[in-house]
Order: sequence, then C-alpha cells, then structure tokens
Amino acid sequence: MRFLAISGSLRRVSTNTALLRAMASAAPDGIAVEFYDGLGELPIFNPDREGELTPQPVLDLAAKVRAADGLIISCPEYAHGIPGGLKNLLDWLVSRQEIPHKPVMLLRASSRNDISHAALQEVLRTMSVALMQETGIAVHLLGRKPDEIERILIAPEMRSSLSTALIAFANGMEEPG
Repeated sequence: MRFLAISGSLRRVSTNTALLRAMASAAPDGIAVEFYDGLGELPIFNPDREGELTPQPVLDLAAKVRAADGLIISCPEYAHGIPGGLKNLLDWLVSRQEIPHKPVMLLRASSRNDISHAALQEVLRTMSVALMQETGIAVHLLGRKPDEIERILIAPEMRSSLSTALIAFANGMEEPG
C-alpha cells in the first residue's frame, strides 16, 4: 500500500507536518507513506487554467494522487476554516478524475480544531472521496515546544498508535463496500 500524506500547513515547524512525518516513520512493512511537499508551489486555482492549460505543479500533484492508494491529510485551523493552501489544493483536484472514491484518512495535531475539521470533511464529502473517519486520530501538539513534540511523536506507544492507524486504514480499504 502507498499513501500520500498532505499537510495543510506551510509552516517550517508545523505540528501537522511533524505528525504526518511521524506516521510515515512508523509505517509497518508493506505500507509506504510519501510526503507531498508541493503545497506552496501550487498556483491559485483558476478554472480557466484546467484541461490543456493545467499548470505543471497541478499535473504533478494529480499524478501523485493517482499513484496513491489513499490520502492522509492533516491540517490546522485558521480563523475557524481550512487553510487557504490546502483549500487551493483541493480546488485543483475537485473536477479531476484522480480524487473521487479515493480513500482518505484525517489526522489532527490539535483537539481544538473542530470547526475546520468539520469543514474539511464537508469539502471532502462533496468531492466524493471515501472518507474513512474511523481510522483518523488526534494528537494534541498545539502549543508545545519542538523538543516536547518530538518526544511525544517518538514515544513507543505513539509510534504503535500511528502504525495501528495505518494498518486500520489499509484494512478498511480492503473491506468490501
């Protein structure tokens, strides 16, 4: 199984990115997690630039989404909403063939982003993804110092939880219907 991890944060020291990278490093044998790092390179969505005019960074993203068995998304909440960069990425994918029915797991690096989490779920449902809510996890990292975040994410029990979540995601995709 190959999953594509997408962080909704462009911050250099992002808790969401740290959580995704920790999940990738905890992946058990048979599961690979690739981190998408092109969020900041995507041009602002413009429907006039779809089809033959689609920018190369968008085509690169679409190829990664197509090649992935599923997506793992983690994003912060900005002003009770989805961060603009992640929403822009989703806007580029909304009318493409790579995204419908793609399994998606959501991670949360804060237990306080309920409003944006609900908004992201609504956008993803509108895009007809296979949102696998039962596999997502939340780890409260908000407001913690980088060394504390690292200690939390490398702890054996956390690595086990992240690995278990990946296995549940993979197994959920294999279950009929």
